[in-house]
Amino acid sequence: MKKIATVSVLALAALSLNGCGTTTGERAGSAALMGAAGGALIGSLSAQAGAGALIGAGVGALGGYLYDQHEKGNID
Repeated sequence: MKKIATVSVLALAALSLNGCGTTTGERAGSAALMGAAGGALIGSLSAQAGAGALIGAGVGALGGYLYDQHEKGNID
């Protein structure tokens, strides 16, 4: 029960941060938080929530950075 509550709170936090930021750091940071929440959610299914959160944070930060660069017109 505790695991479900934790995952629910993380998922809710990720949804509330969706689309936050106008600078590169803000976008990468909010995407990293969303990725960490998603990774923890997926990782918790196999009792590896910590590893999932770390992987999700890294992927989210990279995605947020790439999205920011695309919005600025630096990449297609």
